Amino acid sequence: MKIAKLSTIRAEVPLARPIRTAIHDIRSVGALLVFIDAGDGLVGEGYLFAPGTRQLGVFDEMVQSFAPGLVGADPEMSEALWRRLWSDINFYGHKGIAVFALSAVDMALWDLRGKALGRPIHRLLGGCRSLVPAYASGGLWLGSGVDELVAEARSFVAAGFRAMKMRLGKKRLEEDVERVRAVRQAIGPDVALMADANQGFTVDHAIRLGRRLEEFGLAWFEEPVPAWDLDGSARVAAALDTPVASGETEYARYGFRDMLKAGAADVLMPDLGRVGGVSEFVKVAHMADAVDLPVSSHIYTEQSLSLVAALGNATYLEHMPWFAGLFREKLELRDGMVVVPERPGFGFTFDPDAVERYRL
Repeated sequence: MKIAKLSTIRAEVPLARPIRTAIHDIRSVGALLVFIDAGDGLVGEGYLFAPGTRQLGVFDEMVQSFAPGLVGADPEMSEALWRRLWSDINFYGHKGIAVFALSAVDMALWDLRGKALGRPIHRLLGGCRSLVPAYASGGLWLGSGVDELVAEARSFVAAGFRAMKMRLGKKRLEEDVERVRAVRQAIGPDVALMADANQGFTVDHAIRLGRRLEEFGLAWFEEPVPAWDLDGSARVAAALDTPVASGETEYARYGFRDMLKAGAADVLMPDLGRVGGVSEFVKVAHMADAVDLPVSSHIYTEQSLSLVAALGNATYLEHMPWFAGLFREKLELRDGMVVVPERPGFGFTFDPDAVERYRL
């Protein structure tokens, strides 16, 4: 089996309503769909997401620049190809757009390998569980009022979720406290609740707020300070009983190695599109496992499901519904758990009609 073709499609998925976090204002989400064709009817699929579509062209050009090094290569040698591309992007740096592009290619290579072997990726990686705990992440936004938060939180419980995440970032600390209090009272003590500051706080504010939130038994306090401030995140983590989660904006095992050295987080959250794809996600998870830290996924719900299912120290799958409409297959939720499919590759394939509907 040899790679015959690398191709891409740019898409835009509208959101039901604008989303606001401490640092984002999102009206739609963009996606660069990546296809690696083996020329025998087998196609590996991956994608990259972005808040909006303005930078999709940059993603596209970087992915396409890898084609000469991929066409004609054996797609089952994904580790060798990963290392070759890692070397190729040295001039551009091992963070940012170049690593995003590498991630998408690696995703598609793993999907192709699974399809060629007729095996799901979670089994190629060893396999650990057939049901994965998931938390609802597609709501409880900063722009919602307290009554909206309460109603939405209850709707997640009614839908079967046993965990959910809300966003923080109000100017007045007391307002964030009251919002968390309202959601906790609405869902009760037995449903896990996470809170995400989206990098919006100073260290001092994060510590003061985090201490006020201890009474609500949060599963974690996510990205309380800017992602580049590892020392600041470590100060917050050391000051709180609540675990600090971070890592969605970090790149490759080397970035996570720095996080571990700094003690910057109690839960690592590699992003499949930023960390370096499946190959690097697994390495990061094993690094965390070596020091008894858990990992949790970020976005890329359908693809990350295979990884959370395979890794022994993975705790939660982030259930973000933004891209569900792009796929033929749908996630199956059972008693707060997502059923891990036994279909080849990731087990989720792009729906051509949906792709054309959202195509730019």
